[in-house]
Amino acid sequence: MPAPAKSIWVYPPKDPALLQAITTEFNIHPVIAQILISRGYKTMEEVHEFLYAKLPHLHAPDLFPDMDLAVERVIRAVKQKEPILIYGDNDVDGMTAAALLTDFLRAVGGKVVVEIPKRTTMMRSWLEAALQRALKDQCKLLITVDCGITAAQEIEEVARAGIDVIVTDHHEPTERLPHCIATLNPKLINSTYPNRELTGVGVAFKLAHAVTNALIEAEEPSAAQIDLKEYLDLVALGTIADMGALKGENRILVRYGLKELRKTKRVGLAKLFEVSEMHGGELSPSDVASKLAPRLNSLGRVADPLKGVALLLVRDGVEAQRLAEELDLHNLERQRIERIASDEVEETILQHPEILQDKAIVLSSENWHPGIIAIICARIAKQYNRPTLIISVDQGIGKGSMRTIPEFPLLPFLKNNKELLLNFGGHDYAAGLLVAEENIPLLKQRLLEAAESALNEQDVVTKLYLDAKIHFPELTFDFLESLHLLEPFGNENPPPLLYCEATQVWPPKVIGKYHLKFFLEQGDRMLEGIGFGLAKQREQIRRKNLPLDIAFTPQINLFLNKASIQLQIKDFQISPSP
Repeated sequence: MPAPAKSIWVYPPKDPALLQAITTEFNIHPVIAQILISRGYKTMEEVHEFLYAKLPHLHAPDLFPDMDLAVERVIRAVKQKEPILIYGDNDVDGMTAAALLTDFLRAVGGKVVVEIPKRTTMMRSWLEAALQRALKDQCKLLITVDCGITAAQEIEEVARAGIDVIVTDHHEPTERLPHCIATLNPKLINSTYPNRELTGVGVAFKLAHAVTNALIEAEEPSAAQIDLKEYLDLVALGTIADMGALKGENRILVRYGLKELRKTKRVGLAKLFEVSEMHGGELSPSDVASKLAPRLNSLGRVADPLKGVALLLVRDGVEAQRLAEELDLHNLERQRIERIASDEVEETILQHPEILQDKAIVLSSENWHPGIIAIICARIAKQYNRPTLIISVDQGIGKGSMRTIPEFPLLPFLKNNKELLLNFGGHDYAAGLLVAEENIPLLKQRLLEAAESALNEQDVVTKLYLDAKIHFPELTFDFLESLHLLEPFGNENPPPLLYCEATQVWPPKVIGKYHLKFFLEQGDRMLEGIGFGLAKQREQIRRKNLPLDIAFTPQINLFLNKASIQLQIKDFQISPSP
């Protein structure tokens, strides 16, 4: 595949007075203080909240405008033993949200059934399965999780069948909101909830929190057995998998949720750790995103996502083992299907380099499985730093996945072109759509024109945002230990990206075909670096004693039980001659 253009390095802002103030006030290393400044923290209060926020600092759930209505209806359904249908999206966020509310409502005495739609077929009316299931089980209350905000027409059909609906969602609403008992969504225009970045499972947790508060206030016996912390493992899993911003309240939820995940009592998750060759006690957000989430997501992409909820709720060890192994097999199938489509996409770009002359990328095919286009779309958008639309066509209908860059939000474009679409939803950086096959060429033309109009050449060049400059003597085990203050790392709170000058004392070695091993020196200190995927750039730097500017994340490398500090090289530049 053609190599993307060299990244532009964006250097950190300088504010010596603020740097000194943060360093002194919190007794932290100046490099950590600079990282915080680079990430936009401007006051002592903001820094304190980021570093030391705890569970009691979570926002009150009743800050959602409709929360009192939702709580009243849920408690009435529980007390009257009305069957409640939990209906969730088919990704990890939806599965964890569905499992959380199902588990919680059963714990307080509710009769609950759960449904997750299969999305491998082109479904225009995603609530069709929900209505059928609700009628079959005589449910009088339907609670959506991680979906529903754009389904006003479908929810009207459910309401006409005599079923009350509560929508819990976090996606951007369209102009027409569902008419239902309550709508819980932090992105509603009139929302007074302070955290707009909650994921679907986060909103579900807030509903459980509010119901618990109401039961405690009413001195209901069922409230005594509820420990909300036991649900934070699901919140962490769904939030990380859905790329929730790990700032503010989300960061608190994930920080404490990871503690629950590491000691999870959910036998299904424990078995999933085993098949993923993971140890719960060492679990990181990266492990969740790269090992757990893909296995659960594979169900929504190529199999039955309801089995993901079953795995999260199962109590029997034998059944948990069977489900975990089944997930692992589905993930292998998902990888195979994805690899075939990825190769085809790469070949298309290789054969048609003119595609990269546009400021957006639009590709469609009848050969691509609709369940894997989101993964491919995210990869292409990141690699080429452009708004990207990948469409899978089946029986005259195109299912599209969109990803973008900060300079080109998606929802304004989708709303301006809604007459071309059968349906769409999502948010400004990730969205999905359905489009009639005959409208794909015009949709492509309009996206390319919109991107050309809105973006300049600099916008589509990848940016490398550097957090702080550091010198080799500062890279100690104590310093790396202090970086834990900034965890958990993830979306919008990535591992620190540091930079410095160093001399390459020997030419780098190619490791495993694709990676480079660096030998770097600064003063009298020498450190090794590893550059994943940088092997193609070896020819540029095959010289001894070459001065380099390096951008890297420091890490501890364990080899034969011996720890050393290693630099994970993200990019490099040959230093200009003095």
